[in-house]
Amino acid sequence: MRVQQLLAKRTADAPKDAVMASHRYLVRGGYIRQVGQGLYTLLPLAQRIRHKVERIIREEMERVEGQEISMPVVAPAELWKASGRYDQIGGELVRFDDRTGHPHVLNMTHEEAVVDAVSFGIESYRQLPLMVFQIQTKFRDEPRSRGGLVRVREFTMKDAYSFHRTADDLGNYYQRMHEAYVRIFARLGLTQVVDIESDVGMMGGDRAHEFMALSPHGEDTLLLCDSCGYRANREVATTFRAPRPTVELQALAEVSTPGTKTIEEVSSFLGVSPAQTAKAVLFMARLAATPEDKSAASEERLSGELPVIAFVRGDLE
Repeated sequence: MRVQQLLAKRTADAPKDAVMASHRYLVRGGYIRQVGQGLYTLLPLAQRIRHKVERIIREEMERVEGQEISMPVVAPAELWKASGRYDQIGGELVRFDDRTGHPHVLNMTHEEAVVDAVSFGIESYRQLPLMVFQIQTKFRDEPRSRGGLVRVREFTMKDAYSFHRTADDLGNYYQRMHEAYVRIFARLGLTQVVDIESDVGMMGGDRAHEFMALSPHGEDTLLLCDSCGYRANREVATTFRAPRPTVELQALAEVSTPGTKTIEEVSSFLGVSPAQTAKAVLFMARLAATPEDKSAASEERLSGELPVIAFVRGDLE
């Protein structure tokens, strides 16, 4: 094909909201076209790159005995209600009724669907261990899509699911999958990717890792130690908590702290250490009705958000 026929309009103008270089270059180079908020068309050049990435992923998944399948984008609500996650997940899970009024969801992940498939296809423990994977379109109604293709609402995901006879077998295979991901990123030339301990999230389990590309525009805080090699997301990092200073309690009194807003400013103004102060942190807790809540009144009472105030020692997060 001639270059003059290529659907890849180049432009000198970058999107006004583009803060990442990758976002600017993909648009200016004619790789992607934004359709809506967090929605992009991959033009021919981007599609060629995507196919190369998928080929590498498929080769590494097959190297660890993975079997590729394709599960539907849409699932009946019954599957999600059976797992309990239909009521646990908020607005990012898109719910809708079909023309017959039957409730459905757009699968943002496929645990429910894969369990349904494997429970039908596996008849004996002798068929285990088993791993299946897919490369498929997902949709999550992200509250803030940003960074071009970094955080979008519709995206391509490779997800894999394994089934085992014993916990030991699962642990051994977990390590094989971890090594497969390391090889994938190495083959893609992503040298600034680190694997860290992470939260198990809605899937549960006793351990999890995530591969993070280091970027000044990232939204997670990572704790990386060059000396001992410890790496973890701040959400799950194990830290040392200094003991609270021993001080003599004084009588309760109202103290003015004009012009001070942070713990550091308050403690400096009062001549005490941050560990001798406390701060109030406000959270909004999402409440969802459980399947046991049958009445409409109870569902209305349990739905929505509830403010929660936590008092934390001043030197702690």
